[in-house]
Amino acid sequence: MIEDSYLVIQCRRGNREALRQVYEKYRDHLLIVAMALCHDTDLAEDAVQDTFVTFARNAASVRLGSRLRAYLATCAANRVRDLLRAQRRRESSPIDVPEACDEPVRGIVINEELERLSKALAKLPLEQREVIVLRTHSQMRFRTIAEMQGASVNTVKGRYRYGMQRLRTILDGESFR
Repeated sequence: MIEDSYLVIQCRRGNREALRQVYEKYRDHLLIVAMALCHDTDLAEDAVQDTFVTFARNAASVRLGSRLRAYLATCAANRVRDLLRAQRRRESSPIDVPEACDEPVRGIVINEELERLSKALAKLPLEQREVIVLRTHSQMRFRTIAEMQGASVNTVKGRYRYGMQRLRTILDGESFR
């Protein structure tokens, strides 16, 4: 966390090396979060790229109330949400899980269990998917997720609980209605 604070301070001063270090440190984490939320390699990569571009442009005004990792994950999740809305406006077809992925995502998706989990996550509503991914992968607090989603902490906890129940049902091979 101290290292992150130092990197943010250096980014505010225009230090490109610090920005590169932030990118290298969190790129894969944000890509995993974005892929889990949208199940589209291109869209996930766009969201991560947009997140870092926005961070670089606004580094001087970034106020970290928590960890940089959580801040960037929130930004990436918001960007995925924006891109999904724009995509839905352009086309009415559902989002499919890609059959084959490009590098660097290929290493993530190849694993059969991760692909199975990814397909199960795709069946959940976006709000539940966000809570599960941000809580389990980004280790964000329910309060932070609630603020991001504009919902109460109890609502977010309910989304997490119901989403996890649905995931268990889907992964156990039962069909959920």
